[in-house]
Amino acid sequence: MAKKLVIKVTAGADAPERCSQAFTVAAVAVASGVEVSLWLTGESAWFALPGRAAEFELPHSAPLPDLIESIMAAGRITLCTQCAVRRDIGEADVLEGVRIAGAQVFVSEIMADGVQALVY
Repeated sequence: MAKKLVIKVTAGADAPERCSQAFTVAAVAVASGVEVSLWLTGESAWFALPGRAAEFELPHSAPLPDLIESIMAAGRITLCTQCAVRRDIGEADVLEGVRIAGAQVFVSEIMADGVQALVY
């Protein structure tokens, strides 16, 4: 099994099932002891803002704020730099603990030994 899981989620409210799957897999991996790095890109970038996850609804899925809390407890959440800029989101706007980083950091993470990368 990979020692680290990097998940890139590109979907938000525009594709709720795909979005929920990414957060669910990340939270389950964290609960299983896997080191997780979740990247918010595209429409999922909005979930880096306080209160936005609470607006997300998908029947029969775990609440997004709970999943984010689980991931943040032992993993890392990163907001894509370009995605943030396109949405006028700055460092002062995001949830505590969310970092903003770009493609160079993403590539560095996914190319490391023992990493499994998934894109939703």
